[in-house]
Amino acid sequence: MKIKQQQEFKPGITPIVDSKGPYKEFLMDFEILKMNQGQKYSNSEPLERAYLLINGKIKVSFQDKEEILERENFYDHDPILVQVCYNVEFEIECLNEDTEIAIFKTENDKLDYCRIYTKDDIRIEIRGKGTMNETATRIVRTIIDHSINPDSNLMIGEDMHYPGKWAGFPSHYHPQPEIYFYKFYPSNGFGLLKLEDEGVLLEQNDTVLIRPNLDHPQVAAPGYGMYFIWTIRHLEGNPYLAPIFKDEHKWAEEPDAVIWPDKH
Repeated sequence: MKIKQQQEFKPGITPIVDSKGPYKEFLMDFEILKMNQGQKYSNSEPLERAYLLINGKIKVSFQDKEEILERENFYDHDPILVQVCYNVEFEIECLNEDTEIAIFKTENDKLDYCRIYTKDDIRIEIRGKGTMNETATRIVRTIIDHSINPDSNLMIGEDMHYPGKWAGFPSHYHPQPEIYFYKFYPSNGFGLLKLEDEGVLLEQNDTVLIRPNLDHPQVAAPGYGMYFIWTIRHLEGNPYLAPIFKDEHKWAEEPDAVIWPDKH
């Protein structure tokens, strides 16, 4: 299902998904934090917390450490994420006129340290290259997964999606619920997500909640770059490790093959 953001985010916290509310089966909180210069934010909840800088310049303070982090924009620059463990006091001070941060929180009593993820820590891949006549080529930035940090209960990443091209294809699914959050460049762009037999229109600042075992391929409209954050909360005893593909196509075995309709 889609949660539509009806207007631009205002300074402060905008709650989108509440783990104790109507979307509790997603097992995590999701919020957007907007800040202007000089504003401060602090949090000491007994949860694993992940702060993904979408754009802006901030000073973060935790465990007697201070770091200045800056990301000019989400389409030219690699992600920066701060992971904070339970009960640690965490503070952000905004150092520019426009900062936006995606916040994800979940229960996790095994993570007992904090960590900052930058370009050297994450996995950046160009996926889909050389297949399907380049119709599914995209940049995938995996910030946290089970191989990068097995102590985390979250899997978080970004897709930078070329205009007119697909992601999540070939169609796949997994038993873990997932949250997608979208932005477009330029901001009046749009895309389409297929959830089983439902088509979901994607626009700026939309959030889509993907329930377990639903296929979810998606496409960006021509002329618009599509960016989305994807987040999975690992299930107890069943962390997300790999997608399950719905169909096996010939091109999966022959990457350079182009499959035309009469060959299906």
